Amino acid sequence: MKSIEKYFNLEQHGSNIKREIVAGITIFMTMAYILIVNPAVLSSTGMDKDAIFTATAVSAFFGCIFMGLMANLPIALAPGMGLNAFFAYTVVIQMGYSWEMALTAVFIEGIIFILLTLFNIREAIVRAIPAVMKLSISVGIGLFITTIGFVNSGIIVKGNALSMLGNLHEPSVYLTLISVMICGALLIKQVKGALLIGIIATTIIGIPLGVVTLGEGFAFFSMPPSIAPVFAKLDFSNIFSLDMLIIVLTFIFMDLFDTAGTLIAVCTKTNIIDKDGNIPKSKQAFLSDAFATTLGAVLGTSTVTSFVESASGVAEGGRTGLTSITTGILFILALFFAPLFAIVPTAATSAALIIVGLFMITLVTEIDFEEYRNAIPAFVTIIITPLSYSIADGIIFGVLSYVTLHMLSGDFRKVGFPLYILAAVFLAKLIWL
Repeated sequence: MKSIEKYFNLEQHGSNIKREIVAGITIFMTMAYILIVNPAVLSSTGMDKDAIFTATAVSAFFGCIFMGLMANLPIALAPGMGLNAFFAYTVVIQMGYSWEMALTAVFIEGIIFILLTLFNIREAIVRAIPAVMKLSISVGIGLFITTIGFVNSGIIVKGNALSMLGNLHEPSVYLTLISVMICGALLIKQVKGALLIGIIATTIIGIPLGVVTLGEGFAFFSMPPSIAPVFAKLDFSNIFSLDMLIIVLTFIFMDLFDTAGTLIAVCTKTNIIDKDGNIPKSKQAFLSDAFATTLGAVLGTSTVTSFVESASGVAEGGRTGLTSITTGILFILALFFAPLFAIVPTAATSAALIIVGLFMITLVTEIDFEEYRNAIPAFVTIIITPLSYSIADGIIFGVLSYVTLHMLSGDFRKVGFPLYILAAVFLAKLIWL
């Protein structure tokens, strides 16, 4: 135990083994849906659904282990939402390429990320983002997480308007609201592991409500499906085509700023960002992400990236890599207990995400809204992130408005050269990609 505490510097981070484990379990419970959703999305390409389940769990395991051991950060990784949708619906279904070629694009992306990280380019990009933007990114992601919770639960749905109330008579909606109240009451009482307890309690309550169904012949244990149908199925026949270049660049762009935004948000909330707004061991964190993406492509899944749901573990007190390692171990265990983890209802995880959003938007009080050169870009970032359903888009519009307003107000010298380069890249992306 002492060696574990020493390796992860638990005392220095104001944490302990029990708290880290509870945080890791909580993160897993809020992102375990990826074990169900990722196979459903990628199997639309013709990939074997059961094999994708195994690839998802194994790639998440390695990603979390990399992050925990190399960067010592409480951030979990798994195949990312949005990235898997681009993989399946755009590259394969819309553009007509094989899923093997799409996996190859993800593999190439991972290799490029490793090189960019080794040459400190990814780290330089994160350092170029001003402190006020880092705060607004965190707040925007908080609203994004809450939005995901409301939409996943069915309380809010997309309609003719931007969004609208869903069918509030659905049992799953009732269950989500009940779960929010349970989590809220536990938080008021300052109960440790409140979100995890709320998820478990909600799952149990969901059984008599008919939201959670065990099914006939329900078994807690099953052997993992074979990964063979998707393992190492790379196709390099089109690597020099223009389409491959566009696909790889899009993967790189989406993953780069989703990961950067998640790192900034979670690390800001844990108070481990230094006085200059820099993330400790960011190079190791980016390498973890790059290694996981490359390995994930070989295993047979889309881009592996940092998950914003990691904030749920931070809310439970997770401060070190022991949290992410715990999450990773649970992904491996999930391979053998797939039926058990599959019964956790969306209502339970949705409520946890709604509460986590509350924790993250508290950083809005640190933004000076009287200084409009900072306030307007911060506001744009905060609003665009949840409305566009994209962390990357929130960062793009935030940075562009920040640079533009500083230039128009004659304060262009306060904008560092790297940020001008970043803004130029963002502008080019909006115009040509």
